[in-house]
Amino acid sequence: MAKTTLDKDLGKVTRLQSATQDISRQIALPGLSVLFLVGVTVFATLVVADGPLAVYAIVGAVVAGYLALNIGANDVANNMGPAVGGKALPMAWALVIAGVCEAAGAILAGGDVVSTVSKGIITPPADLATLDFILVMTAALFAAAVWINLATVIGAPVSTTHSIVGAVLGSGVAAAGFGVVAWPTLGAIAASWVISPVLGGLVAAGLLALIKFAILFRQDRIAAARTWAPVLVGLMSGVFTLYMLSKGLSRIWAPSDRTALILSALMALAGWLAARPWIARRSALMENRRKEVSRLFVLPLICAAGLLSFAHGANDVANAVGPLAAIVSAAQTGSATTEGDVILPLWVLAIGAVGISLGLALFGPRLIRTVGEKITKMDALRAYCVAQAAAITVLAASSLGLPVSSTHIAIGGIFGVGLLRELLTNRGIRRRPNGGVIVEPPALAAIPPTPEQAERQREKIEKRRLVRRRHAWGIAAAWLITVPAAGLLSGGLYTLLSALIRP
Repeated sequence: MAKTTLDKDLGKVTRLQSATQDISRQIALPGLSVLFLVGVTVFATLVVADGPLAVYAIVGAVVAGYLALNIGANDVANNMGPAVGGKALPMAWALVIAGVCEAAGAILAGGDVVSTVSKGIITPPADLATLDFILVMTAALFAAAVWINLATVIGAPVSTTHSIVGAVLGSGVAAAGFGVVAWPTLGAIAASWVISPVLGGLVAAGLLALIKFAILFRQDRIAAARTWAPVLVGLMSGVFTLYMLSKGLSRIWAPSDRTALILSALMALAGWLAARPWIARRSALMENRRKEVSRLFVLPLICAAGLLSFAHGANDVANAVGPLAAIVSAAQTGSATTEGDVILPLWVLAIGAVGISLGLALFGPRLIRTVGEKITKMDALRAYCVAQAAAITVLAASSLGLPVSSTHIAIGGIFGVGLLRELLTNRGIRRRPNGGVIVEPPALAAIPPTPEQAERQREKIEKRRLVRRRHAWGIAAAWLITVPAAGLLSGGLYTLLSALIRP
C-alpha cells in the first residue's frame, strides 16, 4: 500500500512539473516575441531618418516585425514538414537549419519580390496623399499579421502571400477605389496561385515516379540507387547554383547568363561526382530493401530542405517587408508615387529575416507536424521529392519576381506524391521478382459479391486511400477565405486609422 501511495504521489509531482513547464512555455514564447518587437522599435528609431513622417516608418517597422513572426510560425512549416515527417530530421535540427537558411535567403536574395509586393499590386493615383498611402500599407501589414496569427492558433497552414496581397488590395481599394488595382500584375499573381500547386504536385510526382521505376521497382535496388541517386544530387546542386548566381548574389556579383549556366552545369557535375563515392560507401552493407534505399536520400533531403528554406526566405520576406519598404520610401521622399525602384535598405530586410526565423523557432513545430504527418505518410524518399520539387518551383517563381505561395507549392507536392502512390497501388503496380514491374489485373466480377464481401472490398479500397481528403478540403477552404478575409480586415483597419488620424 505504501508503494502504491508513493507512486501516486510521484505521478502527481510529474504531472505538476509537466503542467508547470507548459505554462512557462506559453508565457515565455509571447514574452520573447514582445522583446523582439521592442528591439525592432529601438532599432527603427535609431536608423529611420528624422522627418515629419518618421514615426509612421517606425510603427510600420514594428508591424512588419509582427507579421514576420507570424510568417515564420505558419508558412515555414511547408519547408521542414516533409523532412520531419519523413524522420530525416529531428525537430530541433529542422528549426536550426530552416532558421539559418531563411535568414540567408531573405538578406541575400529578397529584393526582387519585394519590388512586386511593395509597388506592383496597387498603383496609387497622383493625388493620393503620402500619409494616406502610408496608412494603406500599415493597415495591410497589420491585417495580414492578425489573419495569419489567427490561422496559426487554429492550426491552419494558410498562404501568407494570399494574406498580404489581399490586405494590400483591401486597404488600397478602401483608400482610392478599384482604379488603383494593377490588374495585369494581379492577374499574373492570381495565375501563379493556380499554377503553383499543380506544378509542385507534378514535379514531385514526376520525381517519385522516376525513383520508383528507376530504383524501387528494380530487382537490385542498391545497384540502381548507385546510378540514379548521384544524378538527383547533381540536379539539386545545379539548380541551387543557377539561382544563386542569377539572383542570390546579384548585389555582389552579376555574371552573364552564359557564365551562370556554365558554372551551374559544372556544379551539377561536381555534385554528381561527389555523391557517387558517398553513396557507394553508404550502400555497401545495405540490404536490398526499400527502407534501406530510402536512407540514401536522407542527406539529399536535408540539402533540399535547406535549399527550400533559402528560397522561401528570398520569396516570402517580401510579404513582411514589401509594404514596409514602400512606407519607408514614402516617409523619406514625402511622395506616394511608385515610379522607379523602391528603396530597400538592408535593415528592412534584416527585420523580415530575423522575424521569420524567430517565429519559426518559437511557434513553428505545431504546423510542421501538421504538414509532415497529417496529409499522407512520408519517408525520406518521398519527402525528398516534395522538398526538391517545391524548391525548384519557388526558385523559378522568385527569379521571375512573382510572390507565389510556398504553401500552395509544398502542399501541392505532398498531395502529388500521395496521389501517385495511391494510383500505383490501386492499379496493382508492383515490383517484379526478377526485375521490372508487373500490373495485377482486377479480379473478375462474374459473381455478385455478398454483403460481407462488399464490405471487405469497401474497407480494402479505403485502405488504399493514401491521402487524407478531408485535409484537402480544409486547406482549400482556408486558401479561398484568406484573400477576402484579409482584404476586408485591411479595408476596415484603413478606415479606422484614417478616421483616428484625420478626424
